[in-house]
Amino acid sequence: MKAVMFFLAVAGAGWGVWWKIDGKVDRVKTEADKKFADLSEEAKKAREDLAEHKLHSAETYITKQGLRETTDQIMSAIGGVKTAVENMTLRVDRIVENQSKQPRSTRAG
Repeated sequence: MKAVMFFLAVAGAGWGVWWKIDGKVDRVKTEADKKFADLSEEAKKAREDLAEHKLHSAETYITKQGLRETTDQIMSAIGGVKTAVENMTLRVDRIVENQSKQPRSTRAG
């Protein structure tokens, strides 16, 4: 009888320990599933944000080729302004030369 009681006590203690461990494992599984769902949702949101940023960048910023074309257009416009200024300088020089060649009238007093 003592042997049976000892066996039942050991079995009961073993079952109690197993019950506690199983409860903790279930709790950890539930928490892990919840965290996984949260992280999965955050990853989905991050992918959507990245896609939106890529689209914004593509719509807003210029490519290297576009920048090169724009720079070429600006430089040709600056070249046109330079040519116009040079022509204006030549005209001013001619006006000044023509004024200095004209005889001055002297008044005798």
